[in-house]
Amino acid sequence: MGCGELQKSFAGEGLACRRGERRVFADVAFALGPGGALVLGGPNGSGKTSLLRLMAGLARPEQGDIAWDGTSITEDPAAHRGRLHYVGHQEAVKLALTAEENLAFWAQMRGATATAATALRHFRLEHRTTWPARYLSAGERKRLGLARLLASPAALWLLDEPTTSLDTDSIEILLAMIAEHRRGGGCIAVATHTAMPLPNAQTITLALSASGRPM
Repeated sequence: MGCGELQKSFAGEGLACRRGERRVFADVAFALGPGGALVLGGPNGSGKTSLLRLMAGLARPEQGDIAWDGTSITEDPAAHRGRLHYVGHQEAVKLALTAEENLAFWAQMRGATATAATALRHFRLEHRTTWPARYLSAGERKRLGLARLLASPAALWLLDEPTTSLDTDSIEILLAMIAEHRRGGGCIAVATHTAMPLPNAQTITLALSASGRPM
């Protein structure tokens, strides 16, 4: 996305989510301006991934709405998908493609100018460029999935447990990359069980009911 796409607001109000017969959460709100960060916390089953999926437009809230620059993301789902990266538990890595081919796919899909080689080098994967992804370790696949954030830039990053399988050095690389993204006006929402030092980040801590079921 162009730099102009970064200078927007991203907000949700009165959000409720239901899975089957269970209400996962209700009355959730957030508001992120350029450079904003949101950290989602809470135990397993409390709805962190569900909230990220609502933000990505992959599901619709039972109640409430999510808007980009004041316009509901449901009005133009394709435009919203084009302005974000959603990195979930699955790394969206094609195992038959090489590391370089995986990133080239993402870059070409978005018309990005950054080279796959630059993104691979950033995440210390330059020695795996021609390896099919099926031969990469769990940590290397995780880094490859995160490298697409550089190979095909987007205004909004939605990251679900991004530090899983990462070593200390890779976590530092990710944190530096997030800081640079925010300095450029991009915003981020991250679900995590571990502490992530994101300066001036908003927090939402989702909870389970007393019965152990989602609220």
